[in-house]
Amino acid sequence: MQQLLKSLNQQFPLRYLAWLGCWFGLAFTAFTWVIGDQGSWLVLTFAALVLLGLRDVLQGKRAVLRNYPVIGHLRFFLEFIRPEIRQYFIESDNEAVPFSRQQRSLVYQRAKGDPDKRPFGTQLDVGAGGYEWINHSLAPTEIASHDFRISVGEGRAQPYSASVFNISAMSFGSLSANAIKALNAGAKKGGFAHDTGEGSISEHHRVHGGDLVWEIGSGYFGCRDADGRFSEERFIENARSPQVKMIELKLSQGAKPGHGGVLPGAKVTPEIAAARGVPVGVDCISPARHAAFDTPVEMLHFIERLRRLSGGKPTGFKLCIGHPWEWFAICKAMLETGLLPDFIVVDGAEGGTGAAPLEFTDHVGAPLQEGLLLVHNTLNGLGLRERIRIGCAGKIVSAFDIVRAMALGADWCNSARGFMFALGCIQAQSCHTGSCPTGVTTQDPMRQRALVVPSKAERVLRFHQGTLEALKELVQAAGLNHPREITAGHIVRRTADHDVRLLANQLTFIAPGSLIAATEGRGEWPHNVFALYWPMARADSFQVAPAVSAAVPATPAATPVQAVPA
Repeated sequence: MQQLLKSLNQQFPLRYLAWLGCWFGLAFTAFTWVIGDQGSWLVLTFAALVLLGLRDVLQGKRAVLRNYPVIGHLRFFLEFIRPEIRQYFIESDNEAVPFSRQQRSLVYQRAKGDPDKRPFGTQLDVGAGGYEWINHSLAPTEIASHDFRISVGEGRAQPYSASVFNISAMSFGSLSANAIKALNAGAKKGGFAHDTGEGSISEHHRVHGGDLVWEIGSGYFGCRDADGRFSEERFIENARSPQVKMIELKLSQGAKPGHGGVLPGAKVTPEIAAARGVPVGVDCISPARHAAFDTPVEMLHFIERLRRLSGGKPTGFKLCIGHPWEWFAICKAMLETGLLPDFIVVDGAEGGTGAAPLEFTDHVGAPLQEGLLLVHNTLNGLGLRERIRIGCAGKIVSAFDIVRAMALGADWCNSARGFMFALGCIQAQSCHTGSCPTGVTTQDPMRQRALVVPSKAERVLRFHQGTLEALKELVQAAGLNHPREITAGHIVRRTADHDVRLLANQLTFIAPGSLIAATEGRGEWPHNVFALYWPMARADSFQVAPAVSAAVPATPAATPVQAVPA
């Protein structure tokens, strides 16, 4: 039988059988149509399939279609619907790609106001390596309110009392107008902050008057002149709005650190152009680096300038940790100038974005744990931790996510995709196509209509309130009175060898002032990461210090960025 098929295949490729079948179908239906005057639609159908097969064998773009005319399209169809089939029928409840069904369901339930309790026990494997839990107390506390706050910019003219859970940076342009309105309306009702993203403050951010954190990126959108340079006049116009509570200078973001961006001119609508201060229909460029400063010292002076121009509002910066010596260079500049940011937001490499090269999302930047711990430890070792607040972002959607981040040193947490789920995002991962099925990440007016602002604003509010209520219950169970009391001594982690250790014992936390003591020769380096990279840092440049650049490789790999296992 195999020999017969092989012989037939040599005479007529069997992979053409589907196309041949279409030819026979066309001949048969045409015959019946001529004889019985019925089935004209079948004739047209088979004729279309025959022409499709002819086009397939003549085209030169896809080899599969040239070899498998007509039936080869089935492959592309199945590939097209694969994400939906996988999401709805194949993936397990705890398989995170990037967010598991259990994580998404938790957000949906809280956003809708549905019960978020689970029956029958945990679905997690509590004996698996990496499993974590928070130790509880036999004397739980009682906390009156879940509205936990942290003061940012104490001693400034306009300090801000921030919620410990806020909306992370997402620009208008990446999100639809209705999504921005719903997020800001929810923030207004719940009294929490809404980060604008680097796309600046659009008219849609102003409709409901929710608190804003104005993020300023390398494109200086909303505060640029005609040549794309920073403009004090434009900055003052936006920064002194009562709605703007804090100013955040974006150095890099977790999903694509060190990578600029271009919004094609075709997507620069009048609304986007007005918000960003760019011409309509012209490519909108976000450079990979800032033009307003070149050195760590200049950066701190720029932050001080932004704070002064804003009228004394808390001003800081956001970054994803990359070269450790560059972060240390900023710290050395703080010590040299005495100029401090009011806050630092650490973005983890696991953070999301509308679009980024795969190599950047998968392999560039430090994850949140390593980045956050390094920033916290450095500031603590320099005796600056009490004067600088730390925010963080990176796949935070549940109360335990917040607890764990605070145990590593965060004062507050931001979430982007969590609030997108609250708006109705179904993780279709078509954010970059303009065809978002729920109207969250599209500029298509018809698709946006699916997102009803008043309804979605309530969902944003309920997700925020439900998460903080769960956070309150965790804090009470641990016998504490505020999330800021949570430390790494409260979190337990099972290691790969089935040992269990407190995070405080598994990760390195350095003592206040210990880094200063080491730099002055009064003590040992608190960790190898400081011993290797601190001498490489210089306050007057982001480049490696000349004294060590010749002795150390350009990209040293001997010591990891993270300050982990002791």
